[in-house]
Amino acid sequence: MRLISTTILLCCLCCVAQARTLTVGKGKMYSSVKKAVEAAVAGDTICIYPGVYKEQHIDVAKTIHLRGIGLPVLDGEKKYEILTIRANNVTVEGICFRYSGRSSYMDIAAVRIAESRNVVIRKNVFEITFFGIYSQHATACVIEGNRLSSDAKDEINSANGIHCWKSDSMLITGNTITGHRDGIYFEFVTNSHIKNNYSYQNIRYGLHFMFSNSDTYTANTFRNNGAGVAVMYSNHINMFKNTFADNWGSAAYGILLKDISDGTIEGNRFQNNSVGVMMEGSSRLKMQKNTYTQNGWAMKIQANCMDNAIVQNNFTGNSFDIATNGELVLSKFEKNYWDKYEGYDLNRNGIGDVPYRPVSLYAMITERNPSSMMLYRSFISSLIDKMEKIMPALTPVELKDDSPMMKPLKL
Repeated sequence: MRLISTTILLCCLCCVAQARTLTVGKGKMYSSVKKAVEAAVAGDTICIYPGVYKEQHIDVAKTIHLRGIGLPVLDGEKKYEILTIRANNVTVEGICFRYSGRSSYMDIAAVRIAESRNVVIRKNVFEITFFGIYSQHATACVIEGNRLSSDAKDEINSANGIHCWKSDSMLITGNTITGHRDGIYFEFVTNSHIKNNYSYQNIRYGLHFMFSNSDTYTANTFRNNGAGVAVMYSNHINMFKNTFADNWGSAAYGILLKDISDGTIEGNRFQNNSVGVMMEGSSRLKMQKNTYTQNGWAMKIQANCMDNAIVQNNFTGNSFDIATNGELVLSKFEKNYWDKYEGYDLNRNGIGDVPYRPVSLYAMITERNPSSMMLYRSFISSLIDKMEKIMPALTPVELKDDSPMMKPLKL
């Protein structure tokens, strides 16, 4: 037994002893990053010194550390994929990836992680790339502290900043993404965490989820994206303390929840969006302690949504609080604060004595006839809503908050 332990120790010491540092740059060991990678063995570190390296199809198939000194530039000349990682435990940091190739039929990336584990892509800069970082069949990889910017003009000729496909246990944290089609894209991604990212001014979505289950995103900011954020065809998604802001347009939302179930949406802020939350075919969601402020519509909930709990949220300064497209109500509203509530609290327990009905008749009219918005804030629109509150006839009778809070909740 002692002999086996000694043998293992000697092997480890040999591996450590063999680890080298290779240098790339003017007057260094190598003038080309690709040649340095080809010469490296597992465990080596490659230090890339300042300069512009016009490199293409660098294939990393061994466990190495690529480290930029002074932010060297790897330039794909708008033709090529720059770096492909096919080994486990690879780290890439401190490098500027610029001008990757573009294609209408191939997913060309500046950096691709292909069927690898425990890869770290950290503190890099991506400028004018097609796909910035592309993960496929990857597991337990970290994408951290990168800055990605591109020049997308339309959806057809652009690609995503951070794109993850059929991956598991990914950590996407502290990145800044702008100018892409979607800032962050997940498809068939499980057990992953997106946190502390800033995704803004992307052509379509700041974040796009498709068929991805058991994921969490926390403390991200999604601002001024073409259509906001979309979470679609997924379940067990948790969303905590994110900000969805300044997403304006006829088809823009803070977040679109389409055919998702069994998730928690808590502590988020929806501000200055055409629609704060758009829900279609979603069920068993717990939406609590969120703030909806200065949106066109705070929430639009389609009639095909069921068993959702909208509890202890603040609704302030929205043009319309809730909109729906049917009379059947299968979700619960309880203990929310509504700044339009005009009820009373005789027993002074902080809860209104009469229910609040957040769907206004004028909102329903506007939903069907957008041109009627020209009467918004007019005497006629106010009169219509007052009459409907006194004698509800057209708005959903059961869509109400039976215990509205008299004061804003401290969230």
